[in-house]
Amino acid sequence: MSFFEEIAAALDAEGIESRVNDEVMFVPITSDVEIQFVEIDPLMPAANVYIAASTGPEEDVDFEAALVSVVFSLEDAVRTVAEHVATDQVVTILRDLLESTDERIADLTFLQDPMDPSVVIAEVADNSQLIVEVSVEDAEVVAHVSFVTLGAEFEEMVGEAVDNLWDLEDPEDITDEERERIFYEAAAEIGAMTEEVLELGSFSDPDRLFDVLSLAADHAEDWESQLMPLDDFDDEPEVYDIFGEDDEDFEEDLDDEEDLKDAE
Repeated sequence: MSFFEEIAAALDAEGIESRVNDEVMFVPITSDVEIQFVEIDPLMPAANVYIAASTGPEEDVDFEAALVSVVFSLEDAVRTVAEHVATDQVVTILRDLLESTDERIADLTFLQDPMDPSVVIAEVADNSQLIVEVSVEDAEVVAHVSFVTLGAEFEEMVGEAVDNLWDLEDPEDITDEERERIFYEAAAEIGAMTEEVLELGSFSDPDRLFDVLSLAADHAEDWESQLMPLDDFDDEPEVYDIFGEDDEDFEEDLDDEEDLKDAE
């Protein structure tokens, strides 16, 4: 069995179609994207891997290919296809979230994080966010969901950061893009200091993900009211003063005992 035949059989077992034309194996990912394997050594074996994207209308499809990797085994080839299929699924899920294509999330408005395109954020309740990070782990799409309630001081601190950005003595020294980047970095740092986080879990099934997001939207106000900052340790009953005055008293007692022994 040739290298391409082995790849085709392994992909078929995973429910992935492929076809071979001359010395090239084509594996369609979507109607506009395909993977192309070009054998460069039948004995080793080895094949160049290309990602090809459609550059023409559907009735006259013309693919432009770019070399992305080289595979040297059946396992490498199957893993490469799985990773690219998963990457396409990430794009699909992010698009569904941003466009609210599923009726279960129709009331949620997700926006893409300007610093990380794999993260989308929806405002919920009065001062909270649903954050979804979609990534590929071991060739599987995983969406990690968090419910974040921002502290009461968040808006005030962000407002101060904005004022400082616009009060620069030489505003020409910083571009709008740099100013926006600095703002989001500052907001992220302020959020990390003031936010309370409720981890909702990681999901590989998009259907399950939409169910979780729908439930989270329904319970957002209740969760927000319950996610209060932990009390300061100063409010705890004082049982032992490990590093405070008790240490000084203890040392004085030891000195007194030593003085007594010396006197004896």
